[in-house]
Amino acid sequence: MLPSLRGPALLAPEWEGYARDAVARMAALNGTIPDGATALAGVTGTRRLYPVVEGVAVVGVSGLLVHKLGFIGCDFITGYDGIRAQLAQAFADPEVRAIVLDIDSGGGTVAGCFDLVDWIVAAKAESGKTVAAILSEEAYSAAYAIATAADSIAVPQTGGVGSIGAVIMHLDISRLLEHDGVAVSLIHAGQHKVDGNPFQALPDTVRADWQRAVDDTRRLFAAVVARNRQAAGAALTEQDALDTEARCLKGPTGTAEAVRIGLADAVMPPDAAFAAVLHHLETHP
Repeated sequence: MLPSLRGPALLAPEWEGYARDAVARMAALNGTIPDGATALAGVTGTRRLYPVVEGVAVVGVSGLLVHKLGFIGCDFITGYDGIRAQLAQAFADPEVRAIVLDIDSGGGTVAGCFDLVDWIVAAKAESGKTVAAILSEEAYSAAYAIATAADSIAVPQTGGVGSIGAVIMHLDISRLLEHDGVAVSLIHAGQHKVDGNPFQALPDTVRADWQRAVDDTRRLFAAVVARNRQAAGAALTEQDALDTEARCLKGPTGTAEAVRIGLADAVMPPDAAFAAVLHHLETHP
């Protein structure tokens, strides 16, 4: 999708422009962190990495999702490393009775995503704490994978879930260079060393390799979704997830369908979903 996102990406099509903007904003920071963000390296063991509301820790998952970011608290980009750091602390925090994943994201990188999801599932089981995914609008692709690690998924009526698929983009500028009289020579050792370079058309053999990569990623994604949703009580199968054909199920009709097939549990606004979490804690002390 984005040339700067290596390998297959887990990103909804309509979020590509947002992702490009996030990458540009990070580049403009030139190695510094955004205003209001907190560097993970500078956090002491006693400082909470998340707000707690009536015993519920709230962990934000927003914007472009990337593998290693090094800081938390930024609304346009979130690192899997930051999500894990916050959740690890919340699972161990004796004053935290439940955790809410506050999600509004179109996805991001494959790298680190499924390892994070598997870790959340295991850590949640070990802690015995309830985890609820409350969408403050959308959870697509990588963000939806993370949402499935929760015990429940609530989506607002104008929000959306899904995009269970993967994509790789190849940019071919060879004819543009030829038109401008520019020749690029790639001196390489190893037949596949320059596979996918932008200076020549994508060979059929490389296209086939990349297609296998995105197909494998999609199958893994569907299997993870089915496993996690079944653990949450949904009847969704791996084939059901594949049959969505990576659609983004959004708006009143799409979210209702998402609940019907088991991709989500309820269509409700975030405040009502949070109130439901508090009610669950009151009735299941």
